[in-house]
Amino acid sequence: MVDTAPYVQVLSFPAPAVSTANASDDITAAVAPFDCTVTAVAYITEAAVTGAATNNRTVSVVNKGQAGAGSTTVASLTFGSGTNAVAYDETTVTLSGTAANLDLAAGDVLQWRSIFAGTGIADPGGLVRVTVTRR
Repeated sequence: MVDTAPYVQVLSFPAPAVSTANASDDITAAVAPFDCTVTAVAYITEAAVTGAATNNRTVSVVNKGQAGAGSTTVASLTFGSGTNAVAYDETTVTLSGTAANLDLAAGDVLQWRSIFAGTGIADPGGLVRVTVTRR
């Protein structure tokens, strides 16, 4: 019997802390190992995050493409009122509702963004897991 199940790989990378509430940070996070589709993104924070209505923080995975000029948001989560993270527990980062935004070409560079709104809240950093399936 031949296994025809799709090949799944998890790209993990550390997300740095942004300890100042009114600061943002972008990092080069991972490179797509093959043509694939992002099927899940999770953020495991090193401390609890309590969302806030106006002064909050959004974390995102952005496809920068192979030339570094892309701006397609693959997944994003705003820590607004009622959206929290428990320390050392997996928090789901919502995938884009546009199916094409989830497709990566081999060599596409993924960026992790942590940006503040208003006066913001701190980002404790942690581990990000991006699950991809070969297409």
